[in-house]
Amino acid sequence: MDEQALLGLNPNADSDFRQRALAYFEQLKISPDAWQVCAEALAQRTYSDDHIKFFCFQVLEHQVKYKYSELTTVQQQLIRETLISWLQAQMLNPQPEKTFIRNKAAQVFALLFVTEYLTKWPKFFFDILSVVDLNPRGVDLYLRILMAIDSELVDRDVVHTSEEARRNTLIKDTMREQCIPNLVESWYQILQNYQYTNSEVTCQCLEVVGAYVSWIDLSLIANDRFINMLLGHMSIEVLREEACDCLFEIVNKGMDPVDKMKLVESLCRVLQSAGFFSIDQEEDVDFLARFSKLVNGMGQSLIVSWTKLIKNGDIKNAQEALQAIETKVALMLQLLVHEDDDISSNIIGFCYDYLHILKQGEDEAMFVEYRKQLKLLLDRLAQVSPELLLASVRRVFSSTLQNWQTTRFMEVEVAIRLLYMLAEALPVSHGAHFSGDVSKASALQDMMRTLVTSGVSSYQHTSVTLEFFETVVRYEKFFTVEPQHIPCVLMAFLDHRGLRHSSAKVRSRTAYLFSRFVKSLNKQMNPFIEDILNRIQDLLELSPPENGYQSLLSSDDQLFIYETAGVLIVNSEYPAERKQALMRNLLTPLMEKFKILLEKLMLAQDEERQASLADCLNHAVGFASRTSKAFSNKQTVKQCGCSEVYLDCLQTFLPALSCPLQKDILRSGVRTFLHRMIICLEEEVLPFIPSASEHMLKDCEAKDLQEFIPLINQITAKFKIQVSPFLQQMFMPLLHAIFEVLLRPAEENDQSAALEKQMLRRSYFAFLQTVTGSGMSEVIANQGAENVERVLVTVIQGAVEYPDPIAQKTCFIILSKLVELWGGKDGPVGFADFVYKHIVPACFLAPLKQTFDLADAQTVLALSECAVTLKTIHLKRTLKQMYIHRADQEELALWAKLCGPRMCSVSSTRIPAFLASSSRDNSGVLPSASAA
Repeated sequence: MDEQALLGLNPNADSDFRQRALAYFEQLKISPDAWQVCAEALAQRTYSDDHIKFFCFQVLEHQVKYKYSELTTVQQQLIRETLISWLQAQMLNPQPEKTFIRNKAAQVFALLFVTEYLTKWPKFFFDILSVVDLNPRGVDLYLRILMAIDSELVDRDVVHTSEEARRNTLIKDTMREQCIPNLVESWYQILQNYQYTNSEVTCQCLEVVGAYVSWIDLSLIANDRFINMLLGHMSIEVLREEACDCLFEIVNKGMDPVDKMKLVESLCRVLQSAGFFSIDQEEDVDFLARFSKLVNGMGQSLIVSWTKLIKNGDIKNAQEALQAIETKVALMLQLLVHEDDDISSNIIGFCYDYLHILKQGEDEAMFVEYRKQLKLLLDRLAQVSPELLLASVRRVFSSTLQNWQTTRFMEVEVAIRLLYMLAEALPVSHGAHFSGDVSKASALQDMMRTLVTSGVSSYQHTSVTLEFFETVVRYEKFFTVEPQHIPCVLMAFLDHRGLRHSSAKVRSRTAYLFSRFVKSLNKQMNPFIEDILNRIQDLLELSPPENGYQSLLSSDDQLFIYETAGVLIVNSEYPAERKQALMRNLLTPLMEKFKILLEKLMLAQDEERQASLADCLNHAVGFASRTSKAFSNKQTVKQCGCSEVYLDCLQTFLPALSCPLQKDILRSGVRTFLHRMIICLEEEVLPFIPSASEHMLKDCEAKDLQEFIPLINQITAKFKIQVSPFLQQMFMPLLHAIFEVLLRPAEENDQSAALEKQMLRRSYFAFLQTVTGSGMSEVIANQGAENVERVLVTVIQGAVEYPDPIAQKTCFIILSKLVELWGGKDGPVGFADFVYKHIVPACFLAPLKQTFDLADAQTVLALSECAVTLKTIHLKRTLKQMYIHRADQEELALWAKLCGPRMCSVSSTRIPAFLASSSRDNSGVLPSASAA
C-alpha cells in the first residue's frame, strides 16, 4: 500500500496528507484487487496503527456491500477466512482492539452474514462461537456482531429496498428455525458467567437480548430462568439500567393479551416486593429514567391488552386488566411529577393512554356529576318536605333492590346512595337515626334491613360495593337495634366482597371502614372476636421483600387491620389473662419476623435490599405501635394484662437502634413506638430510655436530634422528678450533640441546611423550656457553673441574635421562668449579676433589632414574653435593685441609652408597643413556662 498516503489517516496529519489519503481510499474502492491487500494486512497483522486497521476494514466493507457479487468463489472464501483469522487473532492479542475498530469489524461481519447466510455460510454462528467460546474478548466481538446483524435486519431507521426487506424476512425465519435457540443459550451462558465479573460484557449481552426479543420466540426469554436472572440484575447497580431496558423490550413484545397481562403483573409483583416502586428513596436519576420507561411500557402493554379483551368481549379478563392498570397509576403519577425531565417524559405515553381510558368512561364521570346534583336536590327537598323525601327515597330504594341482579350498576348505586345521603339531608344528633321520630326511624330501619339482607353486597361493580360498605358504616347504630345482622355484614367485610376483593381500591377503603365499624360496635363484637382474628390472620402477615408475595393490603391498609385487632382484644369481655394471650398471638409473629429481618439487614450488602428490609422492619414496629391505640383510660395496658407483651416488643425493637445501616428509617420507627409506650406503659418504660437515648445520640444529624428531643420532652413532662437522675446524666451529652451539629459549616446558600439548623435551635430551646417548666431546673443547675453559664448564654443568643420569633418567644419564657426560680436570695451564685448583665439588656436589645417585625404575629408574642420577663425581674428583685416606670417613655429611652448607642435609633412605634406589653397584668400575656 501507499505508505505516504496512509500517513494522512492520522487525525493530526495536515490537510495535504488527509486529501491524499482520501484520494487513495477512492482509488482502492474501484481497484479490482486492492481489497486483497487490505485483507492480507488484517489477517497477518501487518500494521499496528489503529487508523490503518480501520481503513482496511472500510475497504473490505465497501467490497462486501457493493461489489461482492463480482468476486469469484475463491475470493469470497478468502474474505470469510480473513475475518475468521482476524477473530482468532483477537483471542491472543495482549490488548483488545480499540472500540471503533471492533465496531467496524462487526459491521463487516454483519454485511457478510446477510449476504451469505442463506446460501454459502449457514454455519455462520457456529463458526463464530467455536472461535470465541467464552473468552471475554471473543464474547465482546460476538455480541457486537449480533447487534450489527440486528441493525441490518430490523433497524427501521435504515431504508431497505423491497428485495432487501424480503431477504431480511427470510433470514429471520431461517434463524428462528435453525439457530435462535442456540444463540439464546449462548446469551444465558454469557450472563451467568460474567454477571458478577464483567459488567461491560453483561450489559452488552442484555442489550442483545433486548434487541432480539422483539422478533424471536418470547418463550425462549420470558421464562423463569431468564426472568429471574434479569430481576437479579435489577439489584446490581452497574447492570440495572440495561436490565431495565431489556425488561422493557420483553413487555413490549406483542403477545396474547391475557398472557401479556400475566407477564406484566408477575414482573410488577417482584419489582414491588423488591422495593423498586419506592422511587422516593431512589437517588440515581439515570436509573429512574430507565425505570420510568419500563413502567411506561408495562402500563401501555396492559392498556393494549385491556383494549383487545374489551373488543373480544372477554369482560372478566378485561376487568382484571383494568384493575392491573389502576394499581400502576400511583406509581405513574410519582414518576410524572418527578423534577427530572427525562424521568417524567418517559412516562407520558402511559399517562395519555390512561387518560384515553378515562375519557371512554365519560358516562361514569357524568354519573358522578349527576350524583352531586342529586345531593343538592335532596337537601332542598328535605327543607321543604322531609316526609315526602323519606317516602320517595324509600320507594326508589325498595323497588331497585328487589331486582338488583338485573339492574344496571348506576341505578343500584344511586339507590344505595340515596339512603346514604338521607343522613345528611335529615340530620340527627350523634347519628341517632333509629330513635326519636318513630315513622322516620321505622323507614330507615326497614331500608337498612333490606340493604343487609338483599345480597346486594355481591354486586359485581366496585361503585356498588363501596357504596354498600359506606352506608353500613354510616348507619352503624342500626346494628345496636338489630344486632342479628352483624354476622352477615362482618362476612361481607371479611370475604371477597371486602378485604379480599379483586380491586385494590375496594380492599383499601374497606380496611378503613372495617376499622370504623368494629370500633363503633365494639360492645357487640364479643361473640365474634376470635373468629374475626382467625379470618384476618393472613392479612396481618408482614411481607418481607424477598418472598415475592404481594400482600392483598398495602402496609398503610394493614395499619387499620392491626388497630382493629387491638380494639377487638382490648374491648372484649375476656379476663386479662385471655386478653394477654390474644395480644401475644397477635404481636409474636411480628417480633419473630423482626428479629430475622434485622439479622438479614445486618448482613445485606446491596443498598436497595437494605432499604427494603429496613422499610419492612419499620412496618413491623408501626403495626405493633398501632395496636396500642386501642387502650384508653378505662382500659389501660396494665388492666388488660398486656404490659409484658409490649415490654417484649420494646426489647425486640430496641436493638435496631444499634444497627449501622438505614439508621434514619429504623430510628424513626423505634422513636414512634417509644412515644406510644411512654403513654401506655408509663413508668415501666423508664428502664429502656437510657440505653435507647444513648444509641439515638450516636452519629446523629440535625433531623435525628429534632425528632429525638420531643421524646425527651415527653418523658420530662410526664415523669418529672422520676427522670431527674437520667436527665442530669444525659443533659450535657445531648447539648454537645446539638452544639456539634449547629457548629458544622454549611454552604452559604444552602437553604435546606439553614432551615434544619433553625428547627434544631427551636427544638433545643423547647427542651430547655420543658426542663424549666417541669420544675426540673436543678438538672441545669447541677451541670457545673461553666456549663450553666454556657447554657444561659445560648438562651440569651436565642432571644436576641437569631431572627426567629418562635425561638425568641421560647427563650424569653425560659428566662422568665429561671428568674422566677433563681432570682431570689437562694438562687445560684452569680445569677443576679447575670440578670443585670445579660437578661435585662436582652429584653431591650431584642425588640430594637431591625429584624424584630411587629407586623408579624409571632413577633408580637415574643414581645409579650419579653415584657413578662422584665415584669418577673421587677417582681422578683427589690425596687432598689430594679425599677421600670410603666408610663414614662423618656425613662425607657434612658434604659436604651444605658444598653448601647444603637438603642437610641429605636423607632417611635416600638416603645409604645413595648410599654403596652410590659403594662399588661398576668392575664394579658402568654402562659408562663410553668403553665405551659
